[in-house]
Amino acid sequence: MVKILGEDDIRRSLMRISHEILEKNKGAEDLVIIGIITRGWYLAKRIAKNISMIEGVELPVGALDVAPFRDDEKRTSKEEDKSIINFSLQGKKVVLVDDVLFTGRTVRAAMDAIISRGRPKSIQLAVLIDRGHREFPIRPDYVGKNIPSSKELEIVKVRLKEVDGEDGVYILKVGEDV
Repeated sequence: MVKILGEDDIRRSLMRISHEILEKNKGAEDLVIIGIITRGWYLAKRIAKNISMIEGVELPVGALDVAPFRDDEKRTSKEEDKSIINFSLQGKKVVLVDDVLFTGRTVRAAMDAIISRGRPKSIQLAVLIDRGHREFPIRPDYVGKNIPSSKELEIVKVRLKEVDGEDGVYILKVGEDV
């Protein structure tokens, strides 16, 4: 197990991503932040808090459950959608947030889930870690850190205070635990 990012590294990466979002969108107008459950949601809340500190505006933040939209796992139609999106996406600039971008399947499912709720003006992708190995033509707009990793031999694990009691990013060998 190798720790790649610590608490300060994550904080700085999220602050940089927050500034990049504001720069690309020329401010916070019509922006909404949606995090993929679980860790993406906590990262989304942190980014929204950063933007609030920078711009002095509160952005809507939602949690997105992509499980019902996945194509690589068997799901039952009775499975409950755990998304929390209490605002309209119609005509909004949606910043989708996740912890690790790997094959792109989760992001593809997330885009389907977002579009099923309305027609946003755009969907942008922010990830803390991009580890490569895409199976879909998906590229993030904002990246905390690119981490080349072995597809078969390594796992990238993000730990966040809200869920795991600490902030850190680790590379593990398959079968190893944090």
